Amino acid sequence: MKSELDGLDGIDRNLLRLLQEDGRRTTLELATRVGLSPTGTSQRVKRLFREGYVKAVRAILDPQKIGRGTVVFIQVRLDHTAPHVFDRFSEAVAKAPEVLECHMVIGGFDYLVKARIADMSLFQDFLERVILPLPGVRETHTYAAVADVKPDALLPV
Repeated sequence: MKSELDGLDGIDRNLLRLLQEDGRRTTLELATRVGLSPTGTSQRVKRLFREGYVKAVRAILDPQKIGRGTVVFIQVRLDHTAPHVFDRFSEAVAKAPEVLECHMVIGGFDYLVKARIADMSLFQDFLERVILPLPGVRETHTYAAVADVKPDALLPV
């Protein structure tokens, strides 16, 4: 099976790994690490951005320090599965700032939501204020994370 990575050489893949590890690396540091000139490295990095391999460069914040220390995963089952219900749910969940990720899934429920809240004492409020009013929600099951084993993993390239 052919993938988008097939069009990248080893230097491109190395640049992607290095940028994932630390997006603040200078062109000079990247050039030194991959064995190219700064100009050649800059051109490659610009191409990787232009072609969509790199979508953004962001800072990873410490969730504890900003009052979002608890991760919860919520399985959501909708009252019925129709395109307009999926659309309404997706639009509404995208507006909830506590929700970090939301995936439509196949299986015993319709969506898997990953959210960060301050702590479990605020979970009931979050559930009643954010999740249960979402369009079409029939049932939820929640799992609270007790430890971050592999958060913010880098994508293999």
